Formats: sequence, C-alpha cells, structure tokens
Amino acid sequence: MSAPAPGPAAPLSYPSDAPLFHVLAKPTGAVCNLDCTYCFYLDKEALYPGASFRMGDDVLDAYLRQVIEVHRDQPVVPVAWQGGEPTLMGLDFFRKVVGRLQRLLPPGQQLEHSLQTNGVRLDDDWCAFLAEHRVLVGLSIDGPREVHDAYRKDKGGRGTFDQVVRAARLLQRHGVDVNALVTVHAANQDRGREVYRFLRDELSFRFIQLIPIVERLDPGGIDLGGISRGGIAGFSRQEAPVSDRTVSPEGWGRFLCEVFDEWVHHDVGTVFLPTFEAALAAWVGLQPSMCIFRETCGDAVALEHNGDLYSCDHYVTPTHRLGNILEQHMAALVASPDQRAFGCKKLDALPPQCRRCEVRFACNGACPKDRFLADAQGHPGLSWLCAGYYAFFTHVDLPMRLLADHVRRGQPAEGVMATLRALSDPAAAGLGRNDPCPCGSGRKLKHCHGARA
Repeated sequence: MSAPAPGPAAPLSYPSDAPLFHVLAKPTGAVCNLDCTYCFYLDKEALYPGASFRMGDDVLDAYLRQVIEVHRDQPVVPVAWQGGEPTLMGLDFFRKVVGRLQRLLPPGQQLEHSLQTNGVRLDDDWCAFLAEHRVLVGLSIDGPREVHDAYRKDKGGRGTFDQVVRAARLLQRHGVDVNALVTVHAANQDRGREVYRFLRDELSFRFIQLIPIVERLDPGGIDLGGISRGGIAGFSRQEAPVSDRTVSPEGWGRFLCEVFDEWVHHDVGTVFLPTFEAALAAWVGLQPSMCIFRETCGDAVALEHNGDLYSCDHYVTPTHRLGNILEQHMAALVASPDQRAFGCKKLDALPPQCRRCEVRFACNGACPKDRFLADAQGHPGLSWLCAGYYAFFTHVDLPMRLLADHVRRGQPAEGVMATLRALSDPAAAGLGRNDPCPCGSGRKLKHCHGARA
C-alpha cells in the first residue's frame, strides 16, 4: 500500500498575468541507463554532487500543483517527463503521479501526459499503464541499426537498436500513442529518406520529431550554451569547436529536404513532423509551435529532481538557474526579469545577416544554443545550422505556399499531393496553360502556380 499523500504546502504567490509556459520535468535528473555519446545532459550530474537524483514527494506535489494553477483557465494541462531516463523512477512513482493528478485536476480539464524514454526498461506492465492513462510516449530512435547504434549505446558500449525496436512494437501492441524522437548527426545526415522510410514503413511511426545534434567543444571557458548573460560567441565556420558527431550545416539541410520531399508527395495528412508543421505555420502567418522558430523564447523551462528550475533544457547551468519551486512559484520564476531577458535575447542578439534574410520569417535565427558563428560581416550570433535551414526553407517554398493556400481555403492539406503531381507534369494531368490552376485559386495555371513553378 502506498503512503498517503502529504498535506498541501502553504501556497506560493505568483503574478496573475504570468505567461503560459511548458515544463520538462526530470525526476531522475541526468541519471540514465544508457551512455549515448552525443548526450548533452549526462554531465549535468556534476551540478548535484552526492545527490540521490530521485524526485521527492515535496517537489512532485509542488510541480503538479503549480502546473495546474498556471493552466487554470486552459482546457488542457500538460505534464511532461524527461531525463536522463525517467523510467528509472519505477512504475510505482508514475502510479503515484497519476493518483495525485486525479485528485488535483479540476473538473472539466483534460490532462496531456507525456514521457520521453529510451525504451530499454519498458515491458508489458509499463505499456499497459501508459495505454490505460493515455500517456504520449516519445521514443528515441535514430534510424536503421547501423546509424542508431553509431552513438546510442549502453553502459557497456553496446548498441541498443534491438531493445528500442522491441519497445516500439510493444508500445504499439498495447495501443500506446508513441512518437519517434530522431537525432540527426554525422552518422545519418546523408540518409534522410532511408531513415524516414524505415521509421514509417518498418516501425509504423506516424509522428516523427527531428533533432539536430550540435555539440560544442569547450574552447576555453566559453559558455557552451551559446547565449549567456554576457553575450553570444562568434566563431568562423572553420574555427568553430564542434565534435565529429555534429551534423554539418549542409548535412542538416540535405536531411530535411530529403525527408520533406518524401513526405510532401506521399504522406501529408498521415505522417506528422513538427519541423514541417512549424514551417507551414510561418507560411500561413501563424505562431510556430516550436520555440526554436519563434522570435523570442523563454517559455520552455527545465525542472530538476530537487525543484531547481532552469531557463531551458539546453541551459541547465548555474548561470541559468532561476530558483527553486519549493521557495518560489514556477510562474513567478518564468515571469522574472532574468528569464524575460533570456527569452528576448533570442531576438535582440540576432545578427544583421539574419535580420536581412529572406527566410527569417520561418527561421528567426533558430535555437540560441547553436548560435555561435559569426555572420559574413563578423557579427556574432549566427546559427551553426544557418546554411542548412536556408537550404531547407528555400527548397520548400512552393509546396509550403500551396499548403498554405489549402489551409486558408479550408481544404484538406493532403490535397497538395495531387496538386504537386499535376504541377510536376501538367500535360500528363491534361492541363494547359490557360486551364484553372489545380491549387483551386480560380486563376489560370499560367498566372498562378504554373508561373511560380
């Protein structure tokens, strides 16, 4: 029998106009049962020497109460777990989480519960629990065996492909909603189409998140996060201190373009990729869902096992510790001047090359952690991935304009696939230059997408 939940702590005050934000809670801190060679978080254990790296009931209760309070006027309350490896807390911990959420959640509100995992510890009991409580699972997998096992290894240096594939199939067999979390690095950057087809066809993933691996090496005391309170680094491309595992700017662009071309011709409406959805939002004129593509950031914070709250998952450093949620409400910490300045610096430190760029509306300089190059005039703050993003956003311009047209007219987005087929060979589709454009605009092909193509 589990111990009774402790009584409520004294409420902490927070500003009523605090912005909405997303929290990645790390109940085991940086502790993980794998030893992936590109993992940026494993060395965060050094921040807490001698710690147990297990979230206690006091921090758990504060987290759940505060995140519900922040979303008091919203229909959905997001609760997200990451690591390290959160399943190391054990299934009983998450049963306790669900029990407390059921008591705390106001009537009429829905829970959006998510868990990111390497999948190694998952079994039938875990999967039955995740299915019963509709927990969305993000499963880390980098593609076919040889590219996945290149860097995703266990503590003995062995590849983990078989264990992760087993986990994916087990989750799907139990009916768990599962997404693929795919890092793109030196070992798979030239195999975008192959990786995508493997995930879609062999493992039946319908939601795929692409994450570029950019590993800065310490050139001598410079903040490895990119943005610091003091400024943004400005290396040349040739002198930038990155690991040999890091995806190249051109490799990142090629990977995105290969995957996009496969997706836009075959899978619109059936497979979903946040990078493409964020791009479409930009072409439609909406706020992108991904913080890296917004003008400013600072609304996605990281919660450590002991209650320490940090500016961002990529900025878990002493400099970016905002405070502790046992002492201050997380909403007050996110609304603090330091955190607002952190978020605004994404825009304020944008170099002139970015400000003039034709795809700025879609990119906005990308993630601050990767902005350590100098632009063509020597101004700091250019993204390591700039060339890749530029190649991608210019490559997708026509399909994105077509998709945006479909969305604005209330037409199903998947109709763009037929439109692209017709535009690629109008004669085969029986279209002449004076026929109506297949996009549905009502204009002649020669005056619409035929001219643009």
